Amino acid sequence: MLTTLRGRLPSHLLLPRRRQPEWRRTRSRGESGLTLMELLMIMGAIGTLSAIALLLYTNFSYSAQIARAVADIAILESEIDTFEMTNERLPNDLTEIGRDTLLDPWGHPYEYLNFAVGGGQPRKDHALHPINTEYDLYSKGRDGASQPPLTASASRDDIIRANDGQYLGLAANY
Repeated sequence: MLTTLRGRLPSHLLLPRRRQPEWRRTRSRGESGLTLMELLMIMGAIGTLSAIALLLYTNFSYSAQIARAVADIAILESEIDTFEMTNERLPNDLTEIGRDTLLDPWGHPYEYLNFAVGGGQPRKDHALHPINTEYDLYSKGRDGASQPPLTASASRDDIIRANDGQYLGLAANY
């Protein structure tokens, strides 16, 4: 109807024709789709968002593994305390409390060192003082390697029990 009125009415009474946006005017009538440059920009944006999401997932996953190891060590500590109250001595190893097959989130067994039976070298803090008086209980962390001083690079990712149970967490934060 508007096209039929265009021929009959004066031009000052007609609405101006809508102009198409610039990006629409560059394409001819039969073309559709995206240009190569638009596809590359979209792929770049998707790649960037994927990298960010993967990084966030990895950090979240590692934090969850640390939390699980801390919880396991707290449970082991309470079972060792229960064994000590019942038997009036510390267990020699984790087999006495039935936990020798328990693995940390990275698939390594938890380490338990009873100092009374010569279970190994005690863990040491930054000033090279022992971090526990009766026993050490820890996970070797993600890399599966550990050394007695917490300042060693192999021990930075260990999950430790320190100050005779007053601290449970990442060795790097102790």
